[in-house]
Amino acid sequence: MNKPLPKQNKKDILKGNALKFIILLGIVSLLADMTYEGARSITGPFLEVLGTSAVVVGFVAGFGELSGYALRLVSGYISDRTRRYWAITIIGYFVNLMVVPLLALAGSWEMAAILLIAERMGKAIRTPPRDVMLSHATSEVGRGWGFGLHEAMDQIGAILGPLIIAIVLYFKGSYQTGFAILLIPGVLALSVLVLARFLYPNPRDLEVKVPKLESKGLKHVYWIYLAAVAFIAAGFADFPLIAFHFKKELIVSGIWIPIFYSVAMGVDALAALLFGRLFDRIGISTLIYVIVISLFFAPLVFLGDFYMAFLGMALWGVGMGAQESIMRAAVAGMAPVKRRGAAYGIFNTGYGIAWFTGSVLMGFLYEVSLLYLIVFSVIMQLASIPLLFLIRKSK
Repeated sequence: MNKPLPKQNKKDILKGNALKFIILLGIVSLLADMTYEGARSITGPFLEVLGTSAVVVGFVAGFGELSGYALRLVSGYISDRTRRYWAITIIGYFVNLMVVPLLALAGSWEMAAILLIAERMGKAIRTPPRDVMLSHATSEVGRGWGFGLHEAMDQIGAILGPLIIAIVLYFKGSYQTGFAILLIPGVLALSVLVLARFLYPNPRDLEVKVPKLESKGLKHVYWIYLAAVAFIAAGFADFPLIAFHFKKELIVSGIWIPIFYSVAMGVDALAALLFGRLFDRIGISTLIYVIVISLFFAPLVFLGDFYMAFLGMALWGVGMGAQESIMRAAVAGMAPVKRRGAAYGIFNTGYGIAWFTGSVLMGFLYEVSLLYLIVFSVIMQLASIPLLFLIRKSK
């Protein structure tokens, strides 16, 4: 007769399965980021070649984020109502990844803009249900560390994708050739995702300790946190606008632009691991430290020479690493399990609206004065700090 496993052994097995699940979804994100981040590393120059202005680049980037983040509200709500987290995630990834190679066929900036917006919408569909599934697993290994590990793997792909594009450009390939090659990691990502679905059909089973929070609605601290994040998002320049500036002012050559992006993604990965672990120890204060470090990216990338711009991109990567790891980890701790999909959807929608508003304003300010753009960026990020202190005191 088989003896039941000791309680400690069961906990170790559960923690091991949770870690394996995080790594498996991390591989999916790695391959996915190779695909769409590789494309995003050249969308600014690609749109410039197709005859656009900085305002159009800022609008396309911002509207893509807005439509994508707004759709996350719907995706999160549907995920909570149907509990079909896997199905919605797979559909989102398919749209997110398969439109990228189609950019090779875009002959006008209008068509390219439609495809870029569609890519963002695909990401929007899959993000809330995927993050809910990850939140179950991260509860066993530490939310900051779990989301940080996932983000770090994600950013390895974000490094490799732009480097692939840089190699294509180095050998005199076109932007269209680069987009077409990105079909390969896109197909691999979908294959690993389907495998994960069969190995872990019920990720909810990976979370044993359910947070004792109200099930009727989201806590007051959640809305304060959303307001703080909105300020951060509004003040963070999207990379297409930065790349547009590099190309227009000849700060960085065409081949170096995706390399700069890869460096930023590498810093992003390291920052996600470091600050994710720190978040598990000291909480929301971690995000305050990140803001103080990263807010100097704007003057460096928009006013600096080659080396200053390089440093600015590294600081930009620190901020992005925090946004993609700590911010998601914090939401998981503020929302009831049954409303976690909606919490992520609302959070991402608010974030997207702020990002869109900031992107459009910075695209406009770019045409008026770089100094105005930089001041706007710095003030918006600093405005989030008092709210984060308020959250820290409420804990």
